[in-house]
Amino acid sequence: MSKRLRMGVLGIDHRHIYTQVQHMLDTGAELAAWWTQGDPQTLDGYVRRFPNAPRKADATDILHDPGIDLILIAAVPEERADLAISAMESGKDVMSDKPGCTTLKQLDRLKEVCARTGRIFSIDFSERFEVEAVTRAAELVQEGAIGRVIQTIGIGPHRLNRATRPGWFFQRQRYGGILTDIASHQIDQFLYFTGAEDAEITLSSVGNFANPGDPELQDFGQIALRAKGSAPAEGYIRVDWYTPDALPTWGDGRLFILGTGGSLELRKYVDPGGRAGGNHLFLVNNERCEHIDASGAGLPYFSRLANDIADRTETAMRQSHVLKVMELAIKAQEMAEATQ
Repeated sequence: MSKRLRMGVLGIDHRHIYTQVQHMLDTGAELAAWWTQGDPQTLDGYVRRFPNAPRKADATDILHDPGIDLILIAAVPEERADLAISAMESGKDVMSDKPGCTTLKQLDRLKEVCARTGRIFSIDFSERFEVEAVTRAAELVQEGAIGRVIQTIGIGPHRLNRATRPGWFFQRQRYGGILTDIASHQIDQFLYFTGAEDAEITLSSVGNFANPGDPELQDFGQIALRAKGSAPAEGYIRVDWYTPDALPTWGDGRLFILGTGGSLELRKYVDPGGRAGGNHLFLVNNERCEHIDASGAGLPYFSRLANDIADRTETAMRQSHVLKVMELAIKAQEMAEATQ
């Protein structure tokens, strides 16, 4: 019988830690211990969901525990790379919340440590890995339902929820900028669905149009991408903090996938037209024009990551992919700010 995966948590500053932990528990992993700096706003919710694992007084108590295999990280974005590096140098694999790093210098250090230690550095891109409509869309693309993918359009609107946001959320250095942060989701999806290993950034901009009292907040951003290599493909990304209050969820996340033989549209979290729930998938090709309820398609990333940790494989996500996503996101952020 294979050894049960044991995990520790370093940093719970973002609510994404709730689903990171829960999805790994659902694979059969054990939450051994956790640590966080201070008392973030997420603390009560975390303890309520996971009351049994002990909180450690120091991160090194977790890093030096030889029985812990995987470290989950959802600290302040600026701090995630250093924690991940410490974890890998302690012989642990890592699943970070996005963004996994906020500067190219941090990224270079992550690349070096990954190569030197052979540990896994993964990012839970929740807008792909925690959405069953994306699982089903990937199956349809692999089946050839829309031909070769030549473009993706990813739209990531979010609700600001100002009263629930900690101070670091409004500090550019600490959260990394809107493209480094939110748009890393859509870059991940562009590379994944087109099969591209690299891309050129052809357009990048950020702005603050509605929050003048928070000058370091960027509430709008956009990127255009062109895939490098033998299979041309284009991508467009728009992210913002403008979700209106009447929408019954935090954002109408949408993904459009255009192929040479058809198209897919994903309404991931809500259908404003009235269909209940999320995971709405629309397929149009030469034979079919239909709405698909993708609920139940599964979320394979988490079990695949557990298997990768045991088998030293790359079935959940290639290491080169996650590092390339963050490279493109940070470069797009820098390009946008250089032209402001």
